[in-house]
Amino acid sequence: MLWQPSLSDHYLRMSPDELGRQINDRRARLGESLVILGHHYQTDDVIRHADFTGDSLKLSQIAARVAGERPVRHVVFCGVHFMAETADMLTPEHVEVILPDLSAGCSMADMADYDDVCEAWDMIHAALRDQGWRGRIIPVTYVNSTAAIKAFVGERGGACCTSSNADRVFEWALAGGDEPDAGDDVKVLFLPDQHLGRNTAAKFGVDVATESCLYDPRKTRQGHPLGGASPGALLEARVILWAGHCSVHKLFRPEHCDEIHAENERRLERGEEPVRILVHPECCKEVVDRADLAGSTEFIIATIRRAPRGSRWAVGTEVHLVGRLSREAAERGVEVRILSDCQCLCTTMYRIDEPHLLWTLDNLCGVGTPRGEARSVNVIRVHPEVRAHALAALERMLRLASEKPVGSCVD
Repeated sequence: MLWQPSLSDHYLRMSPDELGRQINDRRARLGESLVILGHHYQTDDVIRHADFTGDSLKLSQIAARVAGERPVRHVVFCGVHFMAETADMLTPEHVEVILPDLSAGCSMADMADYDDVCEAWDMIHAALRDQGWRGRIIPVTYVNSTAAIKAFVGERGGACCTSSNADRVFEWALAGGDEPDAGDDVKVLFLPDQHLGRNTAAKFGVDVATESCLYDPRKTRQGHPLGGASPGALLEARVILWAGHCSVHKLFRPEHCDEIHAENERRLERGEEPVRILVHPECCKEVVDRADLAGSTEFIIATIRRAPRGSRWAVGTEVHLVGRLSREAAERGVEVRILSDCQCLCTTMYRIDEPHLLWTLDNLCGVGTPRGEARSVNVIRVHPEVRAHALAALERMLRLASEKPVGSCVD
């Protein structure tokens, strides 16, 4: 996590109405040179100021497109650090990507440290060679990872994926990547989210109980070789999963689904519409297996928006997004609630709030700065060498991926 200076009391004492008024004033001053992006998991207070909303990759692609259509100089990304990195890589060099609070990180992305991944790569290959294995490992990283990890994957012939296109990228990797060879024994190293990796592997017929293994870097640091995996398990595995997870989606548990299934039995006895369960594939496999539908954030949104009047849904994803979907769906006679009563919050993302957004825009406008000089704060820049390899991983994904979100029906 990067260090973010504390804001002055001036920003913290302002009312929501005053914050909103001043943010709108600064946006008007900056005009077409400014684009504000708001991730789906952001709070409503921040989303109301976003020019565009979406998931991390979609927003980065939007920023790149808009920068080619008008004189954009500043992209303010109301998301987390890895998202701002991706936006920096996809936008032209003259565009500054700004993260309003540098401490807005992602716990999942932080679970795959570059040095840990390099060590794991060498250790896994050595353990497999010692057993006579002569195949290839193709790395795949979820876009919820640092630029350094994307670069690691890109440099070794791997690709990024999103929850929308993980199926296509996984299929490509199992087939040998860009250099398929029918005689090759190929294994996939999936970073950093074990749950998306496990759920995707299972859809391709991988017996995840016997043909996957988990590498946990914490166990390596504690002195356990191979991240707690055995050499034999690595040899048998078609998929090696990194021990990372999303702190939000981890809170959805199988028992939450079981409660709804029991409730549905009573509803059906009364002739009422049952509740369908719709979850994100970052949830654990036990939850995905119990759900009616599983898919990306965009898939979840699209499913609710086309849901028929009178239908009922329990959604397993971030609470602010579910809240907005619930209010929108209620106007069409569709009932939406969150799968768990736990506070399923992306707490690091919420460090970006209206005071930090206004502080960022004030600096861009020269409001309250020394001598009234405009300046850019919290600019996110990816090193050129890292950028080149990371873009290779992103470009492989974009070449492979379908434009349409992919959802998996599991009922």
